[in-house]
Amino acid sequence: MSAGVCILAGAKAMSFAVSLFSLSWAHSVEKTEWQEDWAVTPAGLQLTTARVKGSGAGMEPGDDAVLKDGWWEWSPQNPPIGELRLAASGATGGGWKLCHDGGCVELGAEAGDDVVITPCRP
Repeated sequence: MSAGVCILAGAKAMSFAVSLFSLSWAHSVEKTEWQEDWAVTPAGLQLTTARVKGSGAGMEPGDDAVLKDGWWEWSPQNPPIGELRLAASGATGGGWKLCHDGGCVELGAEAGDDVVITPCRP
């Protein structure tokens, strides 16, 4: 099992001893909410579920998406990744919200606030 998720946001570093987390944000063009569920595994970060509240430019739901309570939801079949890089455009009115069992933290709220999320290594 992984030791959790480590985050570098600008000059700030933080870590959370979790095996699951979610990310949510507003699409920069459509201003529609997007959500993803991630697992921290020995092989890397695994995207398990994605949800989008609508569709539009650059927001097409996955091929197996189903509509649940107004959200298009699907399970991407991507391999695990070693790191997730987020680049804040400043066009969304906010950054990403990363949530886990212990609460939530906002990341990349300002334009140019780059964020790197990786599995923590013991």
